[in-house]
Amino acid sequence: MTDKELLYVDDALGHEKFLKTCACQTSSKLQDPQLSEYFTELEQTHEELLNKFLSLL
Repeated sequence: MTDKELLYVDDALGHEKFLKTCACQTSSKLQDPQLSEYFTELEQTHEELLNKFLSLL
């Protein structure tokens, strides 16, 4: 992998970690169960994407 590609993967990892954290925090603060469940699903989606990016390394 080139240096440029590694920088892209590193940037993508940072974004996925941030989005996962935001979804988790938002889910825990919501009182609407359906909306909270949706954000929990988003958290799981970003966890999966994070793992896919990590598998590239």
